Amino acid sequence: MSEFDHGLVLGKFYPPHAGHHHLVRSAAARCRRLTVLVCASAVESIPLADRVAWMREVHPESGIEVVGAVDDIPVDITDPAVWDAHMAIFRAAVPDPVDAVFTSEPYGEELGRRFGATPVTVDIARTTHPVSGTAVRRDPVGCWRFLAAPVRAGLARRVVVVGAESTGTTTMARALAEHYRARGGVWSGTRWVPEYGRAYSEAKYTKLLAIRPEATFDEVTWTSSEFELIAERQLADENPAARAGSPVLFCDTDPLATTIWHERYMGTRNPQVESIAARANHHLWLLTDDTGVPFEDDGLRDGEHVRTWMTHRFREELTGRNLPHILLTGPHADRLRTAVTAVDALLRTGWHFTAPLPERGGLASPG
Repeated sequence: MSEFDHGLVLGKFYPPHAGHHHLVRSAAARCRRLTVLVCASAVESIPLADRVAWMREVHPESGIEVVGAVDDIPVDITDPAVWDAHMAIFRAAVPDPVDAVFTSEPYGEELGRRFGATPVTVDIARTTHPVSGTAVRRDPVGCWRFLAAPVRAGLARRVVVVGAESTGTTTMARALAEHYRARGGVWSGTRWVPEYGRAYSEAKYTKLLAIRPEATFDEVTWTSSEFELIAERQLADENPAARAGSPVLFCDTDPLATTIWHERYMGTRNPQVESIAARANHHLWLLTDDTGVPFEDDGLRDGEHVRTWMTHRFREELTGRNLPHILLTGPHADRLRTAVTAVDALLRTGWHFTAPLPERGGLASPG
């Protein structure tokens, strides 16, 4: 029999980390059912919906319910009127009676009193998991080991390598992943995402050869919907790699590139592929120049005559959309050095978390 009937854990979870999950699991072990209330303000840069989704994924157990609420009231635990305003939001989100409130914060006693519930403090010194939301926002790389898979996927810096055929995009994406893995530590898990369109093209050509062994790749026919499928799958393939990887993920092409490949093969734009590209969350594009790179026909390429046009279209599209990008030129070693310099600059720039609402009264609100 559980010690408590209905427990409550609340906080900003900005972003969720191992300390939060320890608190939730500790509370759930003592309650018949537990509500986790995620409170976010409109000024914070991680949407409430993302935080709720992340917490639900990490805590799918029966008996745990994760709900969200917008709380734009600054924190001041010395002001009863401010407490009353916060409590109105908390009770609207959690209307059922609560008989235990679990926190890792000094204000837990007052929060429990206002809910008419038993206050339970869990690891207030944070000895089990020495981390806080403030620490994660200040240094995501240093706190990476405390982040669960969905949070890592949401925070990873995603770098895309794009370019015309036979300009070294795959070689570059693989080399970058190897370079960062060699740094060790948190970087040892760095991954790269292969180009799905390549595998799809190979499968199409294989089917054609089974019917006509003498067929060449330029005889493969395409439909517009296939580019939609390729773009969707390319985007989907990123998340498993980001969830298990380091703070940076390298992608060999992306749905934005698929919009240009559609234009190249079909002669028109595709609004659906454009829509898929708009959903992507990428931070830097590395464009491999065709100049000085010999064309190598591996049986699945037919674009030597359009490589310069493709390079131009990539630059035009990236520039027109005001997306951060650099052109990689020269031999591979030079290109890799340029790429690493750009990626390191991206990582130094940081994650740009907006500050939470001001806190007064001498005690921090749950991160």
